[in-house]
Amino acid sequence: MKRLITEYDVLRLIRLGAAEIEVGENDIITPLALDRIRHANLKIIKRSEEELLKSAQASSGKKTCVIGSDHTGVKLKAVLVDELKKKSFNVIDIGTFSEESVDYPDYAFAVAKKVSLNEVDFGILIDATGIPSAIAANKLPGIRAATCYNDFSAKSSREHNDANILVLGAKTLREDEAKSILNVWLTSEFLGERHQKRLDKISAVEQRLLKKF
Repeated sequence: MKRLITEYDVLRLIRLGAAEIEVGENDIITPLALDRIRHANLKIIKRSEEELLKSAQASSGKKTCVIGSDHTGVKLKAVLVDELKKKSFNVIDIGTFSEESVDYPDYAFAVAKKVSLNEVDFGILIDATGIPSAIAANKLPGIRAATCYNDFSAKSSREHNDANILVLGAKTLREDEAKSILNVWLTSEFLGERHQKRLDKISAVEQRLLKKF
C-alpha cells in the first residue's frame, strides 16, 4: 500500500498537537508536506503497513466489523474475511455463502442494521459493481455507505465523508485492488472540521424526514 502524505495531512497533525508523524515504508511525502514537517519539528517515524494498521485500530477503537455479499461477491468476501482476521479484526460474516442467486438488499440491510445500531464498528458489502448495495444500505439512518473503486476514493470516503460501510464491486476490481482499497480505508481517519459541518447538514435532513414517518 502506498499513501500520498500532503501538506494538509501534516497541518491536521500539527493542529492536534502531534510531535511526530508515522510514515509507511512506501509512502510518498510531498515537498510542501516535508517543509511543514521540518518547520514544525515533527519527528518522522517509519512504520510497516501492519504497524500503521494496528496504530489506526488503536486510535479509532474499531475492532469489529460485519461483512456481507450477494452471490457475485462470495469469493471476494472470503478473501477479505481472511485479510481482516490477519489484521486482528473480529469479523461477523452474515453471508451469503454460496454462488446460488440471492437478493442483494437482504444482505445490505442486514449489514447496515448492525452498523446503524452501533453493534459493530463498521461494515463491508460486496456485490457485482458495489452500486446497488450502497443504495440499499444508505436507506437506513446514520449509514454512510461508500462504493470505492480505487485507493483515492477509499481514502476520501473516510477522511471527508466518515464512511462507516465500505462497498466493493467484485466484477469491477481485481483481488489485489480490493485488498489495497480495504487497507487504505482501514488506515484512513475522518478529518472533521469543514467535513463535519457538511455531514451535519445531511444528518439534519435525515432527522427531519424521520419525524415525518
